[in-house]
Amino acid sequence: MSSQYYLQGSPMAIRLNNVIGWLARHGLSLAGTAEMSVRGRKSGQMQRVPVNPHTYEGGQYLVSARGHSQWVRNMRAAGGGELRVGRKVRAFTAVELPDAEKLPVLRTYLEKWGWEVNQYFKGVTAKSTDEELVAAAADHPVFRITVTK
Repeated sequence: MSSQYYLQGSPMAIRLNNVIGWLARHGLSLAGTAEMSVRGRKSGQMQRVPVNPHTYEGGQYLVSARGHSQWVRNMRAAGGGELRVGRKVRAFTAVELPDAEKLPVLRTYLEKWGWEVNQYFKGVTAKSTDEELVAAAADHPVFRITVTK
């Protein structure tokens, strides 16, 4: 597993994520951000991280721009979590997409969120070719989420 792509956040990025998560927890969503909670696969404790929920063709998705992060590993084990903006909490289940199905989701995600996440995609952008996006797909887990409450 150590060969899987993961880009750790810089100290500044971590501080910024903490602020964005705090804002979402207190009801202020920046450009659609939310705070996700997912049960830790080892600790059993709820782990919180800010995310950019993405809608594509009526489906809701979570994309890991930084790669195979801790929240991705926890999501694989837990199969779902919660999204929060203020008092609005939405529980969801999650199914990871195979690489072959990620292309349109990644392209539209980068169209919307590229200004924030392009640096994590090693030069791949929304304007990249299908082949370049498909080549990057394995580095960026994508989950289709279904809100359950």
